[in-house]
Amino acid sequence: MSSLVIRRTALAASGAALALLATACGGSSDGGDKGGDGSTAQADKTASAAPAARTATAAELEKAALAQADVASGKVTTKVTAGDDIAQDKVKAENTACAPLALLQAGTYTGKPAATAKRSWLSDQKKPKAGAAPEDAIMTGLDRTKVVETLASYADGGAEQAMKDLKKAAQKCAGGFAYTALGTKTTVVKVAVTDAPQGADEALALTSTVSADGVKFPMKSVVVRKGATLAYFPAVNLASGASGKDFAFPADLVQVQLTKLAKLG
Repeated sequence: MSSLVIRRTALAASGAALALLATACGGSSDGGDKGGDGSTAQADKTASAAPAARTATAAELEKAALAQADVASGKVTTKVTAGDDIAQDKVKAENTACAPLALLQAGTYTGKPAATAKRSWLSDQKKPKAGAAPEDAIMTGLDRTKVVETLASYADGGAEQAMKDLKKAAQKCAGGFAYTALGTKTTVVKVAVTDAPQGADEALALTSTVSADGVKFPMKSVVVRKGATLAYFPAVNLASGASGKDFAFPADLVQVQLTKLAKLG
């Protein structure tokens, strides 16, 4: 997932018509944010003291991953494209302390999971209002959010460690950093820890401000842990990539996924 690809795809689409090419993207930062307070530290201690959870198999993760029947809107893709299935070794953070965030927002995982499963979700296309100006109609057509989901199951406390690494990176990299994925550089100027979803053993929500072609725009990510499994949800919106405006993260996807993960035991 590349910020420049998102930005330029959005601009190309807005200049040509309502052609939408959904890609994905990522980023993170460098500095101190408020995500590392005493409650977080206590949560980490509680997580480490809990009994080891069972490691799910690849087949179990495939069954537990999002399916079309699970969502009220949008399209779930079970066989993701190569651009949405980036290997860890294709993502390089300039600051190694920020590597977990680079991996997250590039659409992959941190640590060494025993098994993984991937999905992508694209929100439904909206129709412009009658009589809307051409520019407004184009932006309405681009207003689609894409999420690349990765389920990763870990052994020997790997899930807890991965969450700890992500939270640490969110603190250390809050002021901005850069990384390269599949040869394309992404520059993130800020990372903010936001309200995490409920219902998980651990959760982390981030909004990253990406700078590309002179425009700053948000990218959002959520990571939740249920037992020994992490669910990664980086999200991007093409209209946001063109305009720089905020967009709503599809929180219902996370809740549906948590319900399915709870059944893994």
